[in-house]
Amino acid sequence: MLKRIIDVINKHNSFLIVSHVRLDGDALGSELALYQMLSNMGKAVTVYNQDETPGNYRFLPGSDKIVHKLPSLEKCDVVFVLDCSEFDRIGDEASRVGNMQRIINIDHHVSNRNFGSLVLIDHNASSAAELLYRLMLKMDVDITREIATNLYAAIITDTGGFCYGNTKKDTLIAAGNLVEKGADPQWISENVYESNPLSKIRLLTKVLETLAFDWDRKVGYMVVHRKDLNDVGALVEYTEGFVDIPRSIDGVEVSILFTELSEYQFKLSLRSKGKVNVERVARAFGGGGHINAAACLIDGDFNTVLQRVLGAVADLSSNP
Repeated sequence: MLKRIIDVINKHNSFLIVSHVRLDGDALGSELALYQMLSNMGKAVTVYNQDETPGNYRFLPGSDKIVHKLPSLEKCDVVFVLDCSEFDRIGDEASRVGNMQRIINIDHHVSNRNFGSLVLIDHNASSAAELLYRLMLKMDVDITREIATNLYAAIITDTGGFCYGNTKKDTLIAAGNLVEKGADPQWISENVYESNPLSKIRLLTKVLETLAFDWDRKVGYMVVHRKDLNDVGALVEYTEGFVDIPRSIDGVEVSILFTELSEYQFKLSLRSKGKVNVERVARAFGGGGHINAAACLIDGDFNTVLQRVLGAVADLSSNP
């Protein structure tokens, strides 16, 4: 598959790169690394995201090149869809992008629907960025300091600082090679993890007050209410990482963060330890992800949503 993708890259000149809504480090780092590689080859490249770039990722080289209004696709030859398990997760412009003849799908989610004319999926890869790293090695392109920075930032965020189960030998080798190419681990980590706006910390203090447990403390969950977001002036994107807090508690096997997006809609972020497969829970509500990290949207009032989700977790426990 790598060879077929390389043939398409060499044959064509105009590229669009997109990823999913509610951007994370893997989506952004992968997009920008691919953008820089193609640009360095003399290609015409556009990176489009529906959502604005979160503040803690604006340090990434090339982030100022991202556009948030989809341009005309008349002269575009190829679309890369990165780190996107479902095509609709591109957002409101998914239908326009879907009309393109050549769509290359590069992803690592077990729930990916295999859309596109060319599909590069490896469920064992830590991130979309790790797959792009393999592509660049195969192409023997120059991995510049800027490319290395973007790929390293993508890998470190999707592996939870190399703590998650998706961290494999090849992941660490790739990260080490990217450091050799100029990625600065301390500088990247400081920007990603230690540049929080004060309103995020104030929001966290409110969210911690909602911490609760179920199933003999094996399930821990927290709730982000819209009122709390508004009261402290925080954005929904500031909740990134909150879901890991209940999981860090001794005895908790499944962690859930309920984020209220509207009066009757919640985003669920799920994390787990060991072999507890929360992707099955997310999939039950139309979402997906990985065994230990998944997400979905679910409609309803909070009490109804909570009971439905806890019921799905119970089904998981009884049918491992």
